[in-house]
Amino acid sequence: MTSLAIAGCGTGQGSGTDAAPERTGTSGVQAKPLSEADLERATITGADLGGYEVERALAATFASRKTADPAECAPVMQAVGGSSGFAATARIARSIFPKENGPSAQMTLSSHSPGDAEQVIDALRTTAERCKTFKDIQTDFDYDTVQLRPDPGYGDESVSFRLTQLASFEGEEPVRVPYAVVAVRQGATVAMFTNFNGPNGPNDKAPADVPKAIIKAQLNKLSKLAAAK
Repeated sequence: MTSLAIAGCGTGQGSGTDAAPERTGTSGVQAKPLSEADLERATITGADLGGYEVERALAATFASRKTADPAECAPVMQAVGGSSGFAATARIARSIFPKENGPSAQMTLSSHSPGDAEQVIDALRTTAERCKTFKDIQTDFDYDTVQLRPDPGYGDESVSFRLTQLASFEGEEPVRVPYAVVAVRQGATVAMFTNFNGPNGPNDKAPADVPKAIIKAQLNKLSKLAAAK
């Protein structure tokens, strides 16, 4: 992910609600990891998402090597870049831009063993709830105001959180960049969606959000492929 084209924990709020959200997943349908070819077929294109353009982005299957201080905060920081501390058997990435005005998003689809896929989501949920502030050791950027949001009810399980990146450069005041991350597990596939509000933009001080239309379109296409296998 470009992370403001420059890089990649606040008090957490619990995700519990009075009633569990309705799940939209395919548990029991997708029993084994999808191949790279499967992920390509399951990835949305501009034809699946009216009003948006979808472009290929770089992705690697190895576990993220990004480290944080404190170290336990690494899963949240890695998710900002669309990855995790777990290697994937296949991973693809896309940049999604609106044709008109509106928020964009970065997306990765990662195929894991079923156990690893569950651990990716569990690590994110736990870290987003416990971390307060942390530093990206590689870029020397700080992150704060992490907020674990209510479970959005996507897939077999999902987690949503916000945080702020403090991008600093020598001799300049840090620039505060609001981020949003939504991670969803469907079977053994983990979909990560991220977005940020760029400095000096119309919403630069407002909380970031990932467009629901993008998330729903991608999960719907992934569900169709899983059901057909």
